[in-house]
Amino acid sequence: MSNSVHHLLKRCMSVGVSTWSDALDSSGLASVMTGLQQRSGSQRFAGFAVTARETAGDVGMFERREFGIGSIIAAVNAGEVLVIDLGGAPVSTMGGLAALAAKKRAAAAVIIDGGCRDVEEIQATGLWVASRYVTPVTGKTRLRLEGINLPVQVGGVQVRPGDLIAGDPTGLVAVPRSELERVLAKAEQMLATDRIMEREMEAGSSFAEAAAKADYIR
Repeated sequence: MSNSVHHLLKRCMSVGVSTWSDALDSSGLASVMTGLQQRSGSQRFAGFAVTARETAGDVGMFERREFGIGSIIAAVNAGEVLVIDLGGAPVSTMGGLAALAAKKRAAAAVIIDGGCRDVEEIQATGLWVASRYVTPVTGKTRLRLEGINLPVQVGGVQVRPGDLIAGDPTGLVAVPRSELERVLAKAEQMLATDRIMEREMEAGSSFAEAAAKADYIR
């Protein structure tokens, strides 16, 4: 990772999802993921997306080798976010062993528009994981890998390889890479306003007084 990319991600890490959401609104972008719940991990994260798409079917529809979770995990590098599109199917593509493998590759997070299982085992790895479902239903012979690093639809948002994914206990956003500098600049301006609010209230101002001084209601 180059120094410039490292610095960019450090800036992104300083922004919480609520502020990202406000900055996306201000930029005319609808990029907040919906319907996904955090299952594991506690820290805030920000990283660039590695995407995968899988097709779901009935048990026995596909060969076990078509599941492809090993190939998906092998595609993610340190600090990247694995974003998996199952089309919202209530089938698990990741359990405890796969989560351990992703953690060993130092993935920043795994986001699944579909299911995961073995939640206690996933939590034990400390890996940040969000999914639409928790289900014991295995993906073996039910899922077929269609491709890696292609556009996907996750949480109602289109995600392209290299887009920024940010998450914390409040939620998840996807910021198009082409718009990242513009949206990040807005987010940092909003953070500066928040700091003024905090200083004013710590100094004894009411919320309304601090908001007026900081031009907070945006």
